[in-house]
Amino acid sequence: MTADHGFTGLTGFAADVLTSLGDIGVGVLVFLEVLVPPIPSEVILPFAGYLSQSGQLNLGWLFFWSTLASWLGALLLYGLGSAIGMQRAIRLLAATRLVSRTDLERGADWFARSGAWTVLVGRMVPGVRSLISLPAGASRMNLLTFSIYTILGSGLWNALLLGVGAALGTQHEQLEQYLGYLDYVVYGAIAIALVVLVVRRLREGAAARRETVRVDD
Repeated sequence: MTADHGFTGLTGFAADVLTSLGDIGVGVLVFLEVLVPPIPSEVILPFAGYLSQSGQLNLGWLFFWSTLASWLGALLLYGLGSAIGMQRAIRLLAATRLVSRTDLERGADWFARSGAWTVLVGRMVPGVRSLISLPAGASRMNLLTFSIYTILGSGLWNALLLGVGAALGTQHEQLEQYLGYLDYVVYGAIAIALVVLVVRRLREGAAARRETVRVDD
């Protein structure tokens, strides 16, 4: 199924996936975001909610598939943490250059200080949402509790973002003139994220070199 949605670039890609696969497409995009974040869910979900107002997508199914995908992605990272341990998981993910080692360690420290509740709250915190599954798995958190907290937290977050998009979708005529600018917003967000990641890498490298010098002295 193809639609004249008016979007181009990354948002056009997301629109094509959603209109081609239907409601389950949002699950595919959310699951991919957990592993290799091409477009953040802060863009995907409001966008899906927006498109639901055209009658092509169903808001209830969008909620179901996005929450299921969030849970499955979380289980995958939980399993990684459980299988190889926290430190090895951090080294593995940091080596991909897609995630900052600082963010990974911050998520682990937060979980260690606050316990299981961080899984529930973390699902609604950008940048922590996926990573919190690693320390949960490494500490062998009860899988049922982990799943309940993940589904509740992800469900609340997904419902909020889908609802925002659906509300915007009722104003399609007023927003139509701005559709061409949405890509710039997405590209800008990705550029900022890359700059932040590079700066962090440089700082971490400089800190490691200073530590090496102190040890040598």
